[in-house]
Amino acid sequence: MKKFFDSGRKRELLSLEKLYARDEFAFAVVYGRRRVGKTSLIDEFIMRGEKKAIRFIATENTDTVNLLSFSQAVFAVYPESSAFGSFPDWESAFVYIAKHSNGEKVIVEIDEYPYLAKARPAISSMLQKSIDRVFQDTKLMLILCGSSMSFMEYQVLGYQSPLYGRRTAQYRIMPLDYYDSAEFFGDADLKDKLLGYAVTGGIPQYLKVIARAESVEVGIDEAFFTKDGYLYEEPQNLLKQELREPALYNAIIAAIATGATKLNDIATKVREDDSKIAKYIKNLTDLGIIEKETPIFSEGGRNGVYCIKDNMYRFWYRFVPNAVTLIENGNEYIYEKKVKPFLSDYMGRVFETVCKQYLLRLNAEEKLPFLFEKIGRWWGGNPITKKETEIDLIAADKNNMIICECKWQNEELGLKVYKDLKEKTAMFADKEIYYYLFSKSGFSSGLKEEAKKNDGLTLVTVEDLFCV
Repeated sequence: MKKFFDSGRKRELLSLEKLYARDEFAFAVVYGRRRVGKTSLIDEFIMRGEKKAIRFIATENTDTVNLLSFSQAVFAVYPESSAFGSFPDWESAFVYIAKHSNGEKVIVEIDEYPYLAKARPAISSMLQKSIDRVFQDTKLMLILCGSSMSFMEYQVLGYQSPLYGRRTAQYRIMPLDYYDSAEFFGDADLKDKLLGYAVTGGIPQYLKVIARAESVEVGIDEAFFTKDGYLYEEPQNLLKQELREPALYNAIIAAIATGATKLNDIATKVREDDSKIAKYIKNLTDLGIIEKETPIFSEGGRNGVYCIKDNMYRFWYRFVPNAVTLIENGNEYIYEKKVKPFLSDYMGRVFETVCKQYLLRLNAEEKLPFLFEKIGRWWGGNPITKKETEIDLIAADKNNMIICECKWQNEELGLKVYKDLKEKTAMFADKEIYYYLFSKSGFSSGLKEEAKKNDGLTLVTVEDLFCV
């Protein structure tokens, strides 16, 4: 997976290396949702150059047990006092590390930090004192890593935390995009690679699970639609780990998945007050599970709708709940009969996300007609046609627009799609407009001929998506 780290996590690795190269104390906070690859990133970072490191993973256990485990991790690197078995307290351990580092560059990693803080609530204050009094004069690199998003953002990075203002760098590890996700599937068909991304949301652990099977579709079937499948109960397990009332959160996600996109609609479906649901929606948004999407040029969040952002959750809530009885009874061919016939409809929205990621990649490399400043879907009333209009994707700056149509269908795109799109966008006549058409199944000969003589029209195939 070296190529993966040099692509999908290249920015984070380079940043960590620069931080490590400083001739001074450094403090990095690494966080992100479970299974996103935080520990793998740190593993790779430490392995490169065979860096000296004290590595400790906290567990949901007592403070005494965690301190003993941390002591053993310290003594594995500095064995001089290992006969003591365990430090009497955390402050003694931190002082010992500072003293024995002796001007050497050493990494001190504490993984699953929220577990440690739960068992020892004062640990952040202890770390803060150690940073201020003993670590600052060393070349240690402290890394705190955690999966509890709310804890890491509010209790480690937040202004109310004793550690506030002391971190040197912070890394919120995000899921991979379609391009980097594809590497997990080797020589699979490109459309199958997009399908693999569409059901995993770019989470490395899920990608590995799907990729182990003989094909992407078999991997999906085994992971989601068998009783012992890795992803069969995954959303429920994650909600239980992250949130206090998983049943209500589950009801909110299910409501959104079945078409409730406004706050009052969601509240009505789950039979709770709007104010209460708003708080729960914020928590789900902070976790990256749902998002509020607004038309690209909308101000103040008007006309916004809630949708499921995480593709694994989208896929699970779309197909698994209705198949539970079949799964529990061990029925075969669930994927073939209950999922595959509806995949084109499911993939439509995912394909828009893929096209957006493609344009973001090109924009970063300045390979587009202009450098856009914002990108997103647009919907609303068209003042020219007097009809409600939707546009799959618009990328824009003050004077220019890229208008996109994204079609995941089995037919070629023809000239009519292009003409209809031009009619929709006549209201943007004051802008320089470029048209990008994305198609799963290619384009008609007539549309190809039009693109040859029209510099403002670009046709993008699935194969083109992987040539960036």
